[in-house]
Amino acid sequence: MRILATSFSVGTKRAICTALALGALWMTPLAAQGLSGRRAPSFSLPDSALAQHDILDYRGRWLLIEFMMTNCPHCKALSKTLEAYQSSHAGKVAVLAIVVPPDNLQTVGAYIKENKVTYPILFDSSQVAASYFKATPANPSFDTPHLFAIDPKGTIVHDWGQASADDPELVKELDALMAPKKP
Repeated sequence: MRILATSFSVGTKRAICTALALGALWMTPLAAQGLSGRRAPSFSLPDSALAQHDILDYRGRWLLIEFMMTNCPHCKALSKTLEAYQSSHAGKVAVLAIVVPPDNLQTVGAYIKENKVTYPILFDSSQVAASYFKATPANPSFDTPHLFAIDPKGTIVHDWGQASADDPELVKELDALMAPKKP
């Protein structure tokens, strides 16, 4: 699902659709282009119980941050994968999900109950999303779900776009990424 921060003219929409159609040929490489290999932007956001979650509290272990929407079917699939992954790697990896408006306490509460999500779902007013996706007025949108892997030092080492949400290889990629490096 694509989140847009602004509306476009019909001609611009056609150009965007054409670009997206061409981009679908290279979906995975384009989704991750330019978002990894940098320090993860810092934040402190509330969850549905209004408890604050500061990214710095997760330093020293792997952190997976999912940007999602509660009405997105791909997000539901990724949530199941992340829930299982966190439970099988207890203490080594943490998972946080981030939503932006129009999601609210009610939609997130229903999502947590329906999908049996145990990791925190945080509320962003779009500022954190803009930092992670390097949003600009010329590029104000991002796909959901989108997953960022942050190493124990706080660096974004990889990210995956919507095309990877249903990919059974995602867990293998996460395992390979988080495997201890041999000297």
